[in-house]
Amino acid sequence: MGPAGSTAIYPACPVIARTVQIGGQTKARLLERLASSGVEINGLGRVLFASDKFITSDLRTLLTTAELSVRHLGFPQGAATSDVYASAARLGLRLCPLELGPHLRLQFLDQPEGFLGQPVWQDRAPAGSVTVASETLCDDDEFPKGFYLRRINGTPWLRGYRCGREHIWDPEDRFVFGVL
Repeated sequence: MGPAGSTAIYPACPVIARTVQIGGQTKARLLERLASSGVEINGLGRVLFASDKFITSDLRTLLTTAELSVRHLGFPQGAATSDVYASAARLGLRLCPLELGPHLRLQFLDQPEGFLGQPVWQDRAPAGSVTVASETLCDDDEFPKGFYLRRINGTPWLRGYRCGREHIWDPEDRFVFGVL
């Protein structure tokens, strides 16, 4: 069985580790940098940026992250967001500040294409996408829950997403967490 289908649990599983510099930029400056880097932002991503609850840090820091699948957090059948986050916390991972999304997007412009030849799923994370595990700004199911990164036809995207508490993430869906 290959790495994607393995049942190994973090940290004994395939992980993409990154160190990402965050902070030190206003939301307006982040939006300028994203635009000048050719990054597209969907409407839900713009709603997140416009929210007064989305606050960026003045302090520049380095955040060590781990990208891994829901399967590798102990859920071979998938799981709800609350279960994914609780398992990650038990395994020594933490939620990221919301601003990691735009900073990671800027520092990960060479994300592999995830769109070509992949089916489109309703109510599922798109193929090739990476979701930033972060605290939600609002409990309203209609308000975006956070950011995910995706590359579509060569264009890097920073996208906001919505999902309800009952949403079940697929075992192959990928998240980025902070490493304690």
